[in-house]
Amino acid sequence: MAKIFQVSARAGMTRVVEPVARGLLKAGVTPNTVTVAGTVGVLVGALGFGARGHLVTGALIVTVFALTDLLDGTMARMSGGSTRFGAFLDSSMDRVADSAVFGAVAYWLATQGDYPSVAAALLCLAVGGLVSYVKARAEGLGMTCNVGIAERTERLLIVGVGGLLTGLGVDRALPIALWLLAAVSVFTVGQRMVHVHRQARQLEPGGQR
Repeated sequence: MAKIFQVSARAGMTRVVEPVARGLLKAGVTPNTVTVAGTVGVLVGALGFGARGHLVTGALIVTVFALTDLLDGTMARMSGGSTRFGAFLDSSMDRVADSAVFGAVAYWLATQGDYPSVAAALLCLAVGGLVSYVKARAEGLGMTCNVGIAERTERLLIVGVGGLLTGLGVDRALPIALWLLAAVSVFTVGQRMVHVHRQARQLEPGGQR
């Protein structure tokens, strides 16, 4: 059910994004430009606002610019497919943006003296990087790894909603979101490890390693 909802939501977003992507391409804007601009926007929202306690503004800015991750991919597809450098740049900028978001959250929580939640934010950052690494490593070895309940978009959405609710006065919403995110991220790593292990057993001589 979660996977069906995820696919439906992304399909809906694609219908909204495609006209924007087409317009930007006609204007001469490249997917790589959108990738960098989106990252800069996330940095402004996270470090310029979120880290200073302006959680509502920060969450809204980060959410808007995080959507460029879908926009640049759509533009690349429309222009004939992603280049090797484009794929490399997109992945690298994602890591920069994620570090800014969770680093800003951890910093703000530290200023509030909520050190258990700081630990949760740092755990989300570390495990989130592992989620991406497992997929990249699997694909580098010639396997697929398109599974998991908490991919990058879902992770940013969870922390964004937590920050937004906390900024609106809902007590403990952000810490709860962080611990939830840490749990689903760990589960996603496990899902991907199992998925890759099954493929590897079929590919390795003798079916085992």
